[in-house]
Amino acid sequence: MPRKNDKELTHLECVNAQPRASEYALYQAGGLCLVIKPDGGKRWLYRFSLHGKRCKQWLGYFPDVGVAEARERRDEAAKLVEQGKSPATEKRLEKAKQALDASNTFEVIAREWHAKQLPRYTSEAHGLRVIGSLEKDAFPALGKMPIGAIEAPHVLATIRAIEKRGAIETAQRVLQRVGAVMRYAIQTGRAKVDPTYKLSETLTAVKVEHRPAMPRKELPEYFRRLELEPLYPLTRCGLELLAYTFVRPGELRFARWEEFDMEAAEWRIPAERMKMRAPHIVPLSRQALAVLDELRNVSGNAELLFPAQTDRTKPMSENTLGYALGRMGYQGVHCPHGFRSLASTILNEEGFDADVIERQLAHAPKDKVRAAYHRAQYLKERRELLQWWADFLDSKRPGANVVPMKAKAA
Repeated sequence: MPRKNDKELTHLECVNAQPRASEYALYQAGGLCLVIKPDGGKRWLYRFSLHGKRCKQWLGYFPDVGVAEARERRDEAAKLVEQGKSPATEKRLEKAKQALDASNTFEVIAREWHAKQLPRYTSEAHGLRVIGSLEKDAFPALGKMPIGAIEAPHVLATIRAIEKRGAIETAQRVLQRVGAVMRYAIQTGRAKVDPTYKLSETLTAVKVEHRPAMPRKELPEYFRRLELEPLYPLTRCGLELLAYTFVRPGELRFARWEEFDMEAAEWRIPAERMKMRAPHIVPLSRQALAVLDELRNVSGNAELLFPAQTDRTKPMSENTLGYALGRMGYQGVHCPHGFRSLASTILNEEGFDADVIERQLAHAPKDKVRAAYHRAQYLKERRELLQWWADFLDSKRPGANVVPMKAKAA
């Protein structure tokens, strides 16, 4: 409570206050006082009444906390008292919140999320690229922020900075990863909203560059060049198997011998390596099995079908097959992924069932009706399709005498 001689203390009065044999105080208006201890220490104290009880709150040491700041701290505490709250309790809650915020920053939770995603990545390099993109483009602006304090404008400013340097696709990937971290924080009870919701609509559109695929009429020339090109055996087998199966290049590079059932003539690709995160069966034609037999002599003692030359525990470079096609003269004309487009075009032209083709391409169903068909696998039809496709390709080789059977009407 204020005293009769309460007044506004000055800085000089606080400096000149000398210690006595016992503790004493210099009082200010509004319950604030400066306590001077016998050892010379000076500490600010706020006295107040709350719920009928006399209480006190220490506000810091002089001169670290000056006169003006002490008054501000008293005024802040007084507002809490007017609301029926204890300044000491609120201070403890604030410290606890700050400690919680410090342990729940975006970077802390992003690294936790990333660690849980590691088994799902197709390779160690993929995992490093994911966390590397966050370290470079998200952590500088968002990393130290409490996850619950991040709002849409914070994220948008981060993404705009990436766009400004022309990295449009990177901006989209980083936004997707920030969103994944936010949703993980929601699932684990450390955030309430995902600020990335609908932000993708504000991004600069990526210019779609279709992967080049050779036209159908180019196949005889392609196989002529493939026969003449002096390729490393693994590279040649890779191009052959890619053509026969038209899987995604990444699915081929990471193929492991344990995934192949030669007796059933099937390649079962696990879900974690598929773009749609669902297991995929590739029926193997006679020609594909022949390539695998040849490949056994080259990489049969490794876990991977296509190990790198320098380290057989790692897959061949993602550029190997593309460089080979470039040396054959197909730079900008055909790429490893182009076998998928080529197969899809020709198989549709030849009258194969579109649902069977889509299932073999491992595309996501676009509607419930098609999804029901996809669950049925179409395994028998896909086996026939892939054998027809292999016979068709062989019919385009130099000196070929293979004539593929006509496709059944869809």
